[in-house]
Amino acid sequence: MARIPAFLDMYRELIAHPSVSCLNPALDISNRAVIDSLGQWLTSLGFTVQIEELEAQRGKFNLLARIGPAQATGGLLLAGHTDTVPWDEGRWTRSPFELTEADNKLYGLGTADMKGFFAFVLEALRELDLSQLKKPLYILATADEETTMAGARELHRFANLTPDYAVIGEPTNMVPVRMHKGHTTDCIRITGKTGHSSDPAAGINAIEVMHQVIHELLGLQQHFKDSFSEPAFKVPYPTLNLGHIRGGDAANRICACCELHMDMRPLPGMSVTLLNELLDQRLAEVQKRYPGAIAITPMHPPIPGYACPADASLVRLAEELSGHTAEPANYCTEAPFVDALGCETIVMGPGSIAQAHQPDEFIRLDEVAPAQQKLRQLIHRLCIGAAA
Repeated sequence: MARIPAFLDMYRELIAHPSVSCLNPALDISNRAVIDSLGQWLTSLGFTVQIEELEAQRGKFNLLARIGPAQATGGLLLAGHTDTVPWDEGRWTRSPFELTEADNKLYGLGTADMKGFFAFVLEALRELDLSQLKKPLYILATADEETTMAGARELHRFANLTPDYAVIGEPTNMVPVRMHKGHTTDCIRITGKTGHSSDPAAGINAIEVMHQVIHELLGLQQHFKDSFSEPAFKVPYPTLNLGHIRGGDAANRICACCELHMDMRPLPGMSVTLLNELLDQRLAEVQKRYPGAIAITPMHPPIPGYACPADASLVRLAEELSGHTAEPANYCTEAPFVDALGCETIVMGPGSIAQAHQPDEFIRLDEVAPAQQKLRQLIHRLCIGAAA
């Protein structure tokens, strides 16, 4: 087999390439260096590598690598994102872009969430005879998962990507996750009419209108609790969170503008359209009282929920290899977009989600060998031991 760097050397190089995705352009960084390193290593292993610049986000790139019999279909897709969140300057006690080994841990930005996953995959491949593949093996590396999921929204640009199974390597301690909620973020903006505070009736106070809007939103929050349930989740109903509010500029002026940022998290199978319809119905009376004053704008494209059936063959295999029953997760992943390829899809990777987006992010060294072994077994069962 062609040579690739040692496991820790690959890990070190991936962490050393900053690949922050952030809606603030001043903090946003291209992921090209990470993609180039992965492309070189995968090519040396005999993969055919395709790199595509995103149409929606220039300077960001997706990579798809394939190996296996040319005419074979199906197979396994191992997927992950190459970007990280920004780091908290002043809160890290070591460099986020240097892989630091200490206290039986590997520290660095992306060690758990989730650039390190690619080093795990490559190391697992080192011990396999890839000439024995009966089904294709795909490696997918995406951009901008931490912001817009722009990379996962452009998988259609890879022709003939039709795996039977997909595993997204987000940090789950190698416990299979088969379902998670979706996510929407909306800005509700009230435009009132300013004036002197000594005559409140001469204007329209946007804060007062927002007070009425929030009353209705809390009613919708309760409706979610009363009307929808998926008992597999710790929080079994869709959620609505009021996350940020601002408005007004002086105590002696009628507030002319007030803005609220909120998120909703639908259950798997619950459409974003239904969420929006329920929101519109709830605010209809306030809209009538203040025509044209209320505007609702999505802050990013919606992310649907997803679920893989509990009896799916991939779920059963992952439970067997991991020794754990598949679980739900409250956070979002790229699973709905990968699942749209028509494959059974789960989330399962090394590291803990508790480390995601944290200063001094780490993965434990004692997780390394067991996780690599599980990935190796997964590839062998689905691509080498599989019926041709």
